Amino acid sequence: MDKRVKDTLLTLGIRSTYQGFHYIKHALCLCLDDGDKIPSICKYIYPEVARKYQTSQDNVEHCMRTAIAYCWYNGNREYLIKIARYPLKEKPTNSEVLDILYNALEG
Repeated sequence: MDKRVKDTLLTLGIRSTYQGFHYIKHALCLCLDDGDKIPSICKYIYPEVARKYQTSQDNVEHCMRTAIAYCWYNGNREYLIKIARYPLKEKPTNSEVLDILYNALEG
């Protein structure tokens, strides 16, 4: 599953040089292991990713947001909209992107 997550992020135009790439990748793997964690992004996902990478939850949230913004403004926005399966009128939030990617990869 790790390779599918990585390939999906790269297809979105999120480069692995962004720390947020690695945070999103780990967060998605956590969600794919247990889908019940998706609604608990602040309570479970950020702390878990922060612990793994020995950083703060705020840094995890910020870096993920930066990577998502890069995808939205410079990356493959069309692919994100396609896998969302609903119209995205504005840049999605971190939790919205995790949910979109979770549902795209879960199937």
